[in-house]
Amino acid sequence: MQSDAEKSGVNAPAAMAGRGGLGKNPTRSRDHNRRIVLDLLRQTSPLGRKALAEATQLSGPAVANILDDLLREGLILDMGRRKAEGEKQGRGQPPLHFALNPRGAHTLGFEISVRGVVSVMLDLVGTQISQQVLAPSGLGLHEGLAVIRQEITRAAALNAGPLMGVGIVHPGGLAIEGQETADPTTLGDWDNVSRDALAQLLGAPVWLENDANAAALSEALFGMAAHLNDVAVLYFGEGLGLGALQAGRLMRGARGHAGEIGHIVVVPDGKACSCGQRGCLERYVSRHALSEALGIPLGRGTVTSLWQDQDPRLMGWIAAAGGHLGQVVSMVENLLDPESIILSGQLPAPVLQALIAATPLRPSVAAHSARLLPRLQPGHAGIFTAALGAAALPFYDAMSP
Repeated sequence: MQSDAEKSGVNAPAAMAGRGGLGKNPTRSRDHNRRIVLDLLRQTSPLGRKALAEATQLSGPAVANILDDLLREGLILDMGRRKAEGEKQGRGQPPLHFALNPRGAHTLGFEISVRGVVSVMLDLVGTQISQQVLAPSGLGLHEGLAVIRQEITRAAALNAGPLMGVGIVHPGGLAIEGQETADPTTLGDWDNVSRDALAQLLGAPVWLENDANAAALSEALFGMAAHLNDVAVLYFGEGLGLGALQAGRLMRGARGHAGEIGHIVVVPDGKACSCGQRGCLERYVSRHALSEALGIPLGRGTVTSLWQDQDPRLMGWIAAAGGHLGQVVSMVENLLDPESIILSGQLPAPVLQALIAATPLRPSVAAHSARLLPRLQPGHAGIFTAALGAAALPFYDAMSP
């Protein structure tokens, strides 16, 4: 059975309208309208001109012009004339329908971490073409760029259409002025390089994001949040981060540092943290914290093996970590009021499930009898979670109004 991160395609919502809302007819809004049309075709296709116009509230000529442009660019396919589902055949020919062209473009996503470099390649409809472990341990900026260039060259030979863009994600430092202690969960020389500089060095459009936001985007496009507009994702990398979507848009903050939940103090005067505080959540709930609790480095497959053996050290950490997560879950619910919180990241799926079972759900605004979704639920698990979101970044930019 495939894991969530290996499933191909994007689930179409029941409703036609996507997160982006409605189109605008003025010429100055052409780019917005184009994104609306692409987003609808991503979620529900094939569709005809009339259905697109009704769903977007754009004029027929506006939709026709956008479709003509997308056909010329090879981003969509003319699927021929067909009846809409459930529609009775009337006089005249059925309307032309259109769909995204899987080979219209491809994207590459890379997660850079202390555990190495992994990548995911997607076609234009979101189907995974490949996933690769490119380096088994952390790489500095120059070595990492060399590996990424090699993957761009390899992908170009696969006949998957033009490269739409490259998404790169990494944990990112907390960026506290005066911080002197090295953070063991990050690669410092990746923190200060700009998107424009990376694009010039790689010869391709580049999107930069932190790993938790990428995980949230992955869940929104391919996972448990596919039908949700307001959702929070707690992401296990080496540290612990929070990615959140509000009204379908990533919450980034004024300088891109929203979601640094790993540096909320949960144990007063607890373990020293690289941020200068003591008792931060990340010191108790993260892969790095798990490695410390076990007293061993975590290689690929280590946690899975320990889970299969029901190792008492792992089980003890799960119980303790769940207690700390309970504090944070209620805090996130009261601050953001999400439809659900998703636990995701670089831990085996059974361990994520066990963490959820060990997390006490405290009183919060989310604790009401009318809710339809679990307050806390599992999402993508495994090493390719954030890389999948990284590969989706160019799509998100091109198709999210």
